[in-house]
Amino acid sequence: MIDTNYGTTDIRTAAELNAASADKSKELGQNEFLKLMIAQLEHQDPLSPQDGGEFVAQLAQFSSVEGIEKLNNSVSSAVSSFQSSQALQATSMIGRSVRIESNSALLGSSGSIAGSYELPSSSQKVEIEINNSSGELVRKINVGPQPQGTFSFEWDGLKDDGSVAEQGNYQVDVQASIAGENYELRTFMDGNVDSVTMQGNTLALNIGGIGTVSVDQVREIK
Repeated sequence: MIDTNYGTTDIRTAAELNAASADKSKELGQNEFLKLMIAQLEHQDPLSPQDGGEFVAQLAQFSSVEGIEKLNNSVSSAVSSFQSSQALQATSMIGRSVRIESNSALLGSSGSIAGSYELPSSSQKVEIEINNSSGELVRKINVGPQPQGTFSFEWDGLKDDGSVAEQGNYQVDVQASIAGENYELRTFMDGNVDSVTMQGNTLALNIGGIGTVSVDQVREIK
């Protein structure tokens, strides 16, 4: 009489061996997978061998996982190369002037501050107010009526009384009267790039008088 229970206490499927090894490691490499497959073939019941389709399915599953791992490695490598390229490009911006969305600016040795603002619709009156770091109004510029659009402006560094303003940080507020109501407009200021830093996976520019901003916030490079 043939014992059909041959090796039942020693038989372990690849799935069971995989589950046991998962306690030791969450990663299953190619060598480990092949060892599990060989062990399964060696200890399988000779009267009830593993189905060929199941064997092929397990190989296909492993190939899929291995392919995903290779894809992830390729993507990680591409991201690393892209970040290095970004860093190189950003470094070339040091010392240059850029325009970003902000209402802060630095009055330096040039003696002027430049920027722009967006007017969503025509306005009866547009005014530019410039305040120092203490919040004191030092200059008000009446631009007058303007149509819809984007407009550039430049402050010559002079106060309302004609005296020269001190160098330092200033805040620029642009207000417009539209259909009888006052609106605060989006402003974009110029600033010099002092340095470049990496914040996580994002490159940031350190701009004098404005602060730290991400590269994608740059509206214009001069």
